[in-house]
Amino acid sequence: MKVKIHTLFQYLLETVDAQPEAIVGFSLAESPRLGEFLDDLDPDLSLDWNNRDFSGLPELKAHVLAQAGLTGICTPADVLVTAGAAEANYLVLMQLLQDGDEIVVETPGWPQAEVIAKAKGVQITRVTRQEAQGWALPLDRLRDAVTDRTKLIFLTNPNNPTGDLMDRAALEEIVEIADRVGAWLLVDEVYAGLEWDGPRAPSIAGMYARGITTGSVSKALGLQGLRTGWLVCPDAELIRDAVILRENASEIMNIMGEVIAEIALRPERYAPAMDKARAEGSANLARMNDWVAAQEGLGWVAPRAGLIGLGRLLDDVDSDAFARFLLADPYRTFLLPGSSYDQPQHIRLGVGGGKAANLDDGLARLSRALRDYPKAGG
Repeated sequence: MKVKIHTLFQYLLETVDAQPEAIVGFSLAESPRLGEFLDDLDPDLSLDWNNRDFSGLPELKAHVLAQAGLTGICTPADVLVTAGAAEANYLVLMQLLQDGDEIVVETPGWPQAEVIAKAKGVQITRVTRQEAQGWALPLDRLRDAVTDRTKLIFLTNPNNPTGDLMDRAALEEIVEIADRVGAWLLVDEVYAGLEWDGPRAPSIAGMYARGITTGSVSKALGLQGLRTGWLVCPDAELIRDAVILRENASEIMNIMGEVIAEIALRPERYAPAMDKARAEGSANLARMNDWVAAQEGLGWVAPRAGLIGLGRLLDDVDSDAFARFLLADPYRTFLLPGSSYDQPQHIRLGVGGGKAANLDDGLARLSRALRDYPKAGG
């Protein structure tokens, strides 16, 4: 199996040395500093593994269930702590999918599932979200796409990268679609908890026997560098298979990631941290909405949840060319082109990063670049 590089990661690799002076598109909340956790860290902590549970610190697993609303619905045995949601997704994709299987994915969506599926010789069926419909997942097309050969449905909720949000009723219908053919259903919830116009949706692991919830502390809590996430599934065999695969990859979790994540998810810390992330994200989103409305060369459907959305470049502007134009002098500003999500006329706009993101500076530079960019036929 040879994994080919995805457009998103390729652009990141190609621009890593660009040293931009501004960034528009922060995808996570403002990151805390290590000093904020020092009082709760034991200086005698062994830097060996946790010595208690191969599937993760028991206290951390309990917090994972609590924040997802799964306490009493799922058990700690249903939780596996992983190196971020990316590893959680990877473990599921690698263990469930075999050559000749079929997977149904959304587009735009998080590209990881498609990358792995292609490498494994899996048949991929895409269900397209349309901007004209507010990026909502078309459930009628999902129903048509799922067949008796479908092994796995891979979705994100809130959607990454559009910020669309599926509610309980939509998820119940998706469960019915999956159950009709016995398919597994994975819902990546890395942006859960950052909803702007509705309540947090229920986690799929609590709704379906073959439901898999993945998440992490990376986005809403800004703790991306901990590389600590999880998968939750009531199927004991899937959890065991994931543990076995992880044993032959990362093997065990890093103890510092587990311990700091456990501290961050304690109720007395988690609630105010989420309040702060929501307040700062909401304020930045309001500024972004006002800014987009004032731009002649840009439009967007504001995200209903999460910290990123897709802005549509008008006048047939190619996002790759524009992103590189923006990264050069005199703008020196980084953003991801929409081609990273199969949307070549879009750019990713983010409202994360808190006050430290200095969003106003980035938007001012982006406004100038939109005005200066050569128009077709100009």
